[in-house]
Amino acid sequence: MTLHLIKLCVGCESVESLTESQRRQAARAERELGRRFAWHTTRMVPKRMDELLDGGSLYWVIKGQVRARERLLDVREIVDEEGRRACVLELDPEVVRVQPRNHRPFQGWRYLQPEKAPPDLADAPEGVEEMPDWMVAELKELGLL
Repeated sequence: MTLHLIKLCVGCESVESLTESQRRQAARAERELGRRFAWHTTRMVPKRMDELLDGGSLYWVIKGQVRARERLLDVREIVDEEGRRACVLELDPEVVRVQPRNHRPFQGWRYLQPEKAPPDLADAPEGVEEMPDWMVAELKELGLL
């Protein structure tokens, strides 16, 4: 059964800034390792890796809203420079916009059940994908999307 993760995207102001950051990471990975992927390092290691790697994604909360996701490619446990356990989440560098959904701040990451994950913006009614995020969020809050 597929399972997702959700995490705050600290330091990103928009989906565009996340996309640019992931593009740079993927280029670096391709240059240094010969594989194209983005990554995020986190302290806690998920225990439900098989479910995450069965089609799961990392959903990003940007400015108080779930706004994007990236498909999980691998979850690896590592030991950081200070000898502490950590986790590298390897991600598809393609950032997929999702229908914005408000979300409170939290620390670390959380599991996200598929039925609670927001749908991709591409699955929204025609024309919504070209709208600015603030407009989509407002229309959704009004119940018009």
